[in-house]
Amino acid sequence: MTSADTTRGELWEAGLRVRREVVGAEYVDRALANADDFQLPMQELVTEYCWGTVWTREGLDRRTRSMLNLAMLTTLNRSAEFATHVRGALTNGVTEEEIREVLLQATIYAGVPAGVEAFRIAGPILAEHRAAQAAPEESQA
Repeated sequence: MTSADTTRGELWEAGLRVRREVVGAEYVDRALANADDFQLPMQELVTEYCWGTVWTREGLDRRTRSMLNLAMLTTLNRSAEFATHVRGALTNGVTEEEIREVLLQATIYAGVPAGVEAFRIAGPILAEHRAAQAAPEESQA
């Protein structure tokens, strides 16, 4: 399905589905619920075009898109979005080792301060993820 064949409502629905799958329904629902008249057009734009048009394209898988986002958000020093996309990358199957390598690569091209900030933000998120992964194993033991 190309964007030329897609209606705005279909883009919204596709974007909402992918956005919830990648960054979590709770996060998305909170962002939409907290959007006032000023912010709502941005939420619509992000959902329809970022998630509905680009993230649904067949050219790259979600893992690759997540790794690209981590590199770009590191470079741009967008810490809030970076944290969201670290979680999304884990959801999309990107490993901790791959995240580390993406951040090291981005550090070389974006600069050490950007890389240090990315590692500072990613560290606790990855530790939380490891703990969550270990919890079901411990309860089965």
